Amino acid sequence: MSDRSPVGKPIPIDVIEESLYEVRRKIYPRSVSGLFARWRFILVFATQLLFYGLPWVSWNGRQAVLFDLIQRKFYIFGLVLWPQDVIYLTLLLILSALALFLFTAIAGRLFCGYACPQTVYTEIFMWIERKVEGDRFARIRLDGEEWPWGLRKWRLKITKHFLWLLIAFWTGFTFIGYFTPIETLAVAILHLSLGPWQTFWLCFYSFATWGNAGFMREQVCKYMCPYARFQSVMVDKDTFLVTYDKVRGEPRGSRSKSVDHETLGLGDCVDCSICVQVCPTGIDIRDGLQYMCIGCGACIDACDQVMEKVEYPKGLIRYTTERAIEDKETNQSAIRHILRPRVLIYTAFITVLTSAFLFSLATRNPLRVDVMRDRGALAREVEGVRIENIYRIQIMNASEHPMKVRLKATGLDDLKILNSQGKEIQEIEVAPASNQLMPIKVSTTIGLNNSGNYPIHFDVTAQELVGDKEVIRSREEKSTFIIPR
Repeated sequence: MSDRSPVGKPIPIDVIEESLYEVRRKIYPRSVSGLFARWRFILVFATQLLFYGLPWVSWNGRQAVLFDLIQRKFYIFGLVLWPQDVIYLTLLLILSALALFLFTAIAGRLFCGYACPQTVYTEIFMWIERKVEGDRFARIRLDGEEWPWGLRKWRLKITKHFLWLLIAFWTGFTFIGYFTPIETLAVAILHLSLGPWQTFWLCFYSFATWGNAGFMREQVCKYMCPYARFQSVMVDKDTFLVTYDKVRGEPRGSRSKSVDHETLGLGDCVDCSICVQVCPTGIDIRDGLQYMCIGCGACIDACDQVMEKVEYPKGLIRYTTERAIEDKETNQSAIRHILRPRVLIYTAFITVLTSAFLFSLATRNPLRVDVMRDRGALAREVEGVRIENIYRIQIMNASEHPMKVRLKATGLDDLKILNSQGKEIQEIEVAPASNQLMPIKVSTTIGLNNSGNYPIHFDVTAQELVGDKEVIRSREEKSTFIIPR
């Protein structure tokens, strides 16, 4: 491509670069109060109480929620999951995706605005920033001070970043506490004896929290989050979104409170731009639906306050649908359109999968058995009296209670199960949330059966003591028994 214009003059390179890339403009969100601000506070508090507090909850003498990757066990209160239970994780991820689709179809990016970790920690960091440096205009003035900084600016910036790093460190520590017992982790930190992987993830997660919530903020929502990009295909005219009522608000313009704006040909919007000042992503909601909008409702609270001051009806910016704006319907009327085909389909899928998930968990057998033949020795004679086959049996106890396990082999006459010392196995004790791998011998008397390969069954019965109640668990595994010629 030529670097000259049609008239032969060169096109400045800086003009080309400016058109392709916009330098980030720092956003200074203004504080706001109101209904949706209170809801954000409640959900921020609830999510962080759950995140920070859950690792410290005990259950049966251990951490209630612990994902022990080394032992390959996931503890979720009274539930113990093993790698063989990956189907539950699959179902949980599918349910989460369907729930996200359902919420988006009904009310847009509610998750982004109220419960997304990026939004939650950005809210926490902005709250600290306001308490230390002041509200919007105070922060703008502070950042506008030229170098060299004064003592006050140094003091405020150091205090802010110290508190940010403290929150980030505690967040990283808590995150690792879901994979390493948090009390053990705390002792290791106090004694400066963290392992290399623990140190790496502590630093990584702390730095990520500090960087994303303190500096990148809306950039994560705009450019890094995939959900922001494909949410537009999941909304329609009946989706409740943060919407500016153009029919009522336009044409916008400033005016005196005492003047009848209708006689001036103006709409209800006074063009104060406060809705832009409170937006955490810096967008103007009056420009219509944008992928950068996280649906937090801050602009609704701000606009309602302005409408109250100028004595106009609230709801110029509100949660409503595109159809309601076009047809001038009330929200009560728009709610009737919620139960549309896509919502019903998502709800049906979620109901079916949730029922299957809960039923599978309720009927889950905590006794797992796996029998493997020893490939090194197919069969052998013992003292010319019996034929032996060697196996390895793995018994897994996925419950929180001990089990007494009995083994029985069927399929041939006079089958006996022996341990490695040649003694007949009567009973095996398996500790809670553990597995036991042991070699066994299965033998039969020579001459009772012809030579060949015979299918046999291992009948495994376990007695599980749950409180004062005894529960019987059973499993059956198939294998083969070889009688040589």
